[in-house]
This record gives sequence, C-alpha cells and structure tokens, in this order.
Amino acid sequence: MSLKQLIEDCKANNTKAQGELYKLFSSKLFSVCLKYSRNYAEAEDNLQDAFLTIFDKIKQYKNKGSFEGWLKRIAINTALQRYRSEKVFNITNENTIEDNEIEIDEDSYSIDYLLKIIQELPDRYRLVFNLYVLDGYSHNDIAGMLNINVGTSKSNLARARQILKKTIENHKATQRIQSL
Repeated sequence: MSLKQLIEDCKANNTKAQGELYKLFSSKLFSVCLKYSRNYAEAEDNLQDAFLTIFDKIKQYKNKGSFEGWLKRIAINTALQRYRSEKVFNITNENTIEDNEIEIDEDSYSIDYLLKIIQELPDRYRLVFNLYVLDGYSHNDIAGMLNINVGTSKSNLARARQILKKTIENHKATQRIQSL
C-alpha cells in the first residue's frame, strides 16, 4: 500500500490504516518527542498525544509538502504544549549572555553522550537548543512556538551552549585525571 493510500484510509478513520501509520512513523516520532521531553515516560506520553492529534487532524493534510515533516511538526508542538502552560522561560535581557560556539572533537564523544548531556539541560535551555541547533528553526520561529520574545530565545540558546561547554570541559578534565 502506498503512503498516499494509507493517508487516505486514515482520513476515512480506518483503524487498521491508523495502526499501519503508527508502525511506520512511531519510532521516528518517538525520537523527536524524546528530544523535547524531560524523560522517557514523558516522551511516550507525548508520542501518544501526538498520534491522537495526527489522527484527529489528518483530514487537514492536503498532500502538499512532506508528510513526515507535517507529522514531526505535530510531535514537536505536542511536546512543547506541556511547557507553554508552565512558566519555564525567564525573560532575559538579550545582552546579558554572549553566544559561544562549542568546539567538540567529534571522535572523543559518542552521540549517546552528547544527547545525554543535552537531555540534562534545564527545560527552557534544552527546548531552545533543540529547536535551533538540531531542527534548524530561527529565533523568530522559536519565539512564536514557545510564546517568548526573540531575545529570550537567543539568551536561552547562549546559556545552553555555555552549560554544554562547561559539561564537556569538566568531562575532559575528569578523563585527563583518570588517565594519570
């Protein structure tokens, strides 16, 4: 069955087609949910909520643009919805933090380690970092998605980078000490 036919069957509320769509995209969308969730259990909840929204709104998909991109946007928005009602974002003067790039020797760190330290960032920093660095959204887009101002987005990204840089530097120092 083609993806187009699967989508049409889902629009007709065919539960078998919905199950197939879930099987086809759940692992990809779970990884998206995990990036924007505090932990594994919350990511599972976000995935389920995202699929409820997908099945509820699939009739709005007009076969324009990437279907997977449409699904991903729903998954991200579902995860972010948990934070919109909470006050996880502090309004910050955008001139207070300078934006630092992080120099990483990619051979020294596994992707699992890097994802782990990103996951450990405070919510407001992790969300902005993931949206900007991992998913390529602009600060204007992030501000709209998270209901914050552009300066807050920029300062939260800078702060996330500072925390990650310090974590990596501490890890390097620990490795040097252990190798002595």
